[in-house]
Amino acid sequence: MNRLPFALLLLPSALFAADPKPAPPPHLADVDQQIDTHADDLLKLYKHLHSHPELSLQEKESAARMAAELEKLGFAVTTKVGGHGVVGVLKNGDGPTVWYRADMDALPVTEQTGLDYASKVRTKDRSGNDVGVMHACGHDVHMTCFVGVARTLVALKKHWSGTLVLVAQPAEEIGAGARMMIEDGLFKRFPKPDFAVALHADAQLPVGQIHYSEGLAMANVDTVDLTIKGKGGHGAAPHTTVDPVVLAAQVIVDLQTIVSREVEPGEPAVVTVGSIHAGTKHNIIPNECKLQLTVRSTTDKTRDAVLKAIERKAKAHAEAARAPAPEMKVHLDEFCPLLSNDPKLTKRLVTLFGTVLGPENLIPRKPIMGGEDFSRFGSTGAPICMYFLGTIDPEKYAASKKDGGKPLPSTHNDGYAPLPGPSIKVGVRTMSLAVLDLMAKK
Repeated sequence: MNRLPFALLLLPSALFAADPKPAPPPHLADVDQQIDTHADDLLKLYKHLHSHPELSLQEKESAARMAAELEKLGFAVTTKVGGHGVVGVLKNGDGPTVWYRADMDALPVTEQTGLDYASKVRTKDRSGNDVGVMHACGHDVHMTCFVGVARTLVALKKHWSGTLVLVAQPAEEIGAGARMMIEDGLFKRFPKPDFAVALHADAQLPVGQIHYSEGLAMANVDTVDLTIKGKGGHGAAPHTTVDPVVLAAQVIVDLQTIVSREVEPGEPAVVTVGSIHAGTKHNIIPNECKLQLTVRSTTDKTRDAVLKAIERKAKAHAEAARAPAPEMKVHLDEFCPLLSNDPKLTKRLVTLFGTVLGPENLIPRKPIMGGEDFSRFGSTGAPICMYFLGTIDPEKYAASKKDGGKPLPSTHNDGYAPLPGPSIKVGVRTMSLAVLDLMAKK
């Protein structure tokens, strides 16, 4: 039987205890003091932004507010970068260049939360339709944290050095904003990043928890218009027509076999028909039926195969029905490439956040099929990381997990209602500490 040496038996038992709790990050108390100082004002800002949402490409007032906030803090601010994009640059000695990005646009959703600051905004979308507008994806949280982090880092300038670049981005919801800013010289007109970071509201986590992914986090996103052609006529004489509505129905059903029968099992992909429009009256068979699709993939090979399969199946059904060839348009201007977090940077930030929130509140997540054009901020080769911020009232979250509990609304849902004050505090706290860590004085 092996025994410990006698000398070891005399050592204090504390030496054999579990690893001590990690020390909190430097300047945590300073960050928290800044958060407490600005908490009421940030909540007021959040409610204003929530009740004044703007659709993609229409973010004029949101951009003006972000620009004004940065200008007051001493940033060199450039507006109208790629549409309504705003870039603020603050140089503070030698050191790395860190970019922090937040998006500004809202969604064509009519809010049903019942909040006293709920959006009542209505406007015209890009197609001229009258729509309600809501921050149903949490971009109001993103903008408010953006301002809170800016205020905190300016107040704590003595603790970091380098160049801080804050980017308020338009048109994320249509996958175009980052591309538009880059095409307008984003990486040529401003210092290139050594790191780029962002946070995103999470509708499925309670406040105080964070989702993260090392590596692949979100999917490629393609927006596709598919027009099924036919031959219109009287609804009482279908034999004299080629009915595009029936043909579209057959195509929609057949599209569902692409993922289940043509994509390799275990390779994530999604084909969703989100809109179908045809006809003007009950008894008229129209000449065409328009479909709007979203296609999600996680590799270029799968993306190419799925898009080709959609076109092939639509053409085959048209030929079988003796219909004109369909028209398919893939909106490359709205393509959103997959988001892959840099594993080393992600581990660094997760470890840092764990010392503040507790490691049990940092929850790894498998890749999801949502899209995020923050991915384009890594096109210079800089490490990037987006993490997901819990925004749900813990009591509501706990109730949703009980048997028979009401499921939580997802983002893009008219009932999504973050718990703003606590969510913003955690967002400002974690992001401020992340930037301070990346730009710490040597």
